[in-house]
Amino acid sequence: MIPGIGNLTQDTLWCFSQVKGTIDIGVTEADIISTVEFNHTGELLATGDKGGRVVIFQREQESKNQLHRRGEYNVYSTFQSHEPEFDYLKSLEIEEKINKIRWLPQQNAAYFLLSTNDKTVKLWKVSERDKRPEGYNLKDEDGRLRDPATITTLRVPVLRPMDLMVEATPRRVFANAHTYHINSISVNSDYETYMSADDLRINLWNFEITNQSFNIVDIKPANMEELTEVITAAEFHPLHCNTFVYSSSKGTIRLCDMRASALCDRHTKFFEEPEDPSNRSFFSEIISSISDVKFSHSGRYIMTRDYLTVKVWDLNMENRPIETYQVHDYLRSKLCSLYENDCIFDKFECVWNGSDSVIMTGSYNNFFRMFDRNTKRDVTLEASRENSKPRAILKPRKVCVGGKRRKDEISVDSLDFSKKILHTAWHPSENIIAVAATNNLYIFQDKVN
Repeated sequence: MIPGIGNLTQDTLWCFSQVKGTIDIGVTEADIISTVEFNHTGELLATGDKGGRVVIFQREQESKNQLHRRGEYNVYSTFQSHEPEFDYLKSLEIEEKINKIRWLPQQNAAYFLLSTNDKTVKLWKVSERDKRPEGYNLKDEDGRLRDPATITTLRVPVLRPMDLMVEATPRRVFANAHTYHINSISVNSDYETYMSADDLRINLWNFEITNQSFNIVDIKPANMEELTEVITAAEFHPLHCNTFVYSSSKGTIRLCDMRASALCDRHTKFFEEPEDPSNRSFFSEIISSISDVKFSHSGRYIMTRDYLTVKVWDLNMENRPIETYQVHDYLRSKLCSLYENDCIFDKFECVWNGSDSVIMTGSYNNFFRMFDRNTKRDVTLEASRENSKPRAILKPRKVCVGGKRRKDEISVDSLDFSKKILHTAWHPSENIIAVAATNNLYIFQDKVN
C-alpha cells in the first residue's frame, strides 16, 4: 500500500479541488493536447499536442510542504518534438501530432523521455545548465575565431554562473520501421528496450540501436482483404521484462511471452468476454473495440477501456473480466447519432491511481469518471473554466436519462460531444491528477482539510 493513498477516507478520495486555475496551452487546432504523462516521481508532467510540441511542467518545490499547494505545477520546458513530413513514395503527409510520451526512470541529473508521432519515435534528453565556459584561447568573447598570431599567452577556460537554462536535445531518432500509424510505445522494465506498436505490427527496440528493430508481433494477413482486426494498444508488464499485452479492435487482449518464441504471433493467454446475443446490434463490434490497455502497478491486473465501459481482468482468469464499470451507459440509446458524427470512434484512455484501488477515465461534456474498486463507489466530475478557480471543490455531476430532471442534473440531450476528455494522468504516489480537455490542462488534487 502506497502511503498517502491507501489511508485516505472515502470522502477525501472523491473531494478533488482545482490547484491553480486552468493551464491554457493555446487556441488553435495545433494546440489540442494529444497525450499527458507524469514521470516516475511525479515531479514532472509532460503534455504533447497536435502541433508536435512537448510542454513539460515541473512541480513547485516550495509547494511540497504546503498541503493545499502541493499540486502546483509551472512550465519547465517547451520544445518542438516533431515536424510535419511528407512521404514521397506513398504521397502521404505525416502529421507532427504527438501520439504518446513515455518517461524513462531518472538515472542522473538529466531527464529522458520518448515521444512519437505516427511514424518516428524520438528519445529526448532534458537537462539544466547554469554555468557557461569563458576564456577560450582560439575564440574571443563573441565566439569569433582569433588570429593565432595575436595569441601570446595561454589561458585556462573557466565556468561562470549564468541564468538557469533548460535544454531539450534529441539523443536518438528511431525511424523507418512502421508502415502504419504508431498507436503505442512502452518502456520495458529492463530499461534497455522499448516497443512501438502500429495497427498491424509491434517492434522491439534497443535504446542504443536506431537503425534496426526486431519485429515481435505481425498480424498482417497475406491478403489484406482478409484483415479482420487491428492492434489498438500495447504495453509491457511493469515487472517482468519478457511479458507484454496488446489489445485489438475486436475487444480481445493477448498476453505474450518473449521467452516462448522470437515472433510472438502465438499468444500465451487470450482474454475475451463472450458477447451477450441479446445485446447484439449494428454497433456491437465498434463499441467493443479496445482503445487503451494498462497493467496495474502490481502487475496482477489488466485494465481495458472500450467505448462504453472500463474492465479489469485478472491475469489468471481469461474467460471474463473480474470487474466491469459503466462509464456512460446513457449513451447506448445515442449510438446512431454518435456514429454519424464519428464520436463513436473516439479513443478514450484509462489510468490507475498509485495503489491500483481507483480507476479514472474520460467522457463527454468535459466529464471524467472515477471508480473505487474497494467500495464500488463512483463519481462523475467536470473539468471546466467555470469551475477553475484555485482550490474550488469539484461538485459531482449527474446525467439525467429520462423523466423529470433535477436542478443539479444535466440532460443527456444537452451533453456537448465536442468537449471530450480523452487523455488523463494520475500522480504515481499522490492524489494529484491531470486532465486534458481539448487545449486546456486541468490539474486537481484531493481536498485537504
